[in-house]
Amino acid sequence: MILSDRTIRELIRKGELSIDPFEDSLIQCSSVDLRLGPEVVRFRKGDVIDVKKPVENVVKESLEEGILEIKPKEFLLATTLEYVKLPPTVTAFVEGRSSLGRLGLFIENAGWVDAGFEGQITLELYNANEVPIRLYVGMRICQLVFAKLDREPERVYRGKYSGQRGATPSRIYKDFLKNTE
Repeated sequence: MILSDRTIRELIRKGELSIDPFEDSLIQCSSVDLRLGPEVVRFRKGDVIDVKKPVENVVKESLEEGILEIKPKEFLLATTLEYVKLPPTVTAFVEGRSSLGRLGLFIENAGWVDAGFEGQITLELYNANEVPIRLYVGMRICQLVFAKLDREPERVYRGKYSGQRGATPSRIYKDFLKNTE
């Protein structure tokens, strides 16, 4: 069941769902808009990315001027301004904003935020257009659609991205380590 604006506000008021910083104006009828945060990760050209090793050919950038320009056909990681804490009975879908998609900007995060997740959300941005796209820190970039689980899971999310802050490169290499999610 997708949660309505009333249910989202109620969960926030009870402290069961946390979005920080929070502005009531970000709540839509069945979602919450999240804003672009001040950090991105760009990939440098170079060696092959080996999924069994930490990603090393990246450069973290602080968007001190508040402007992000994404070149045509460029892929990068960005972060949300908001730090989100989901209760163990709520999951969320990350959706790009239609208005940005109509400019050729693809916004993802693998599309899913597990119940119990806590952290800023790393977004994968791809400019499919033939011209650069300019974005601004603090602008609405995506939306979270919340869904209620039928009951509390046996194991809530405590994975390799729990508590992340800023644009976080892939940690898939941890899948190959013993005793790691």
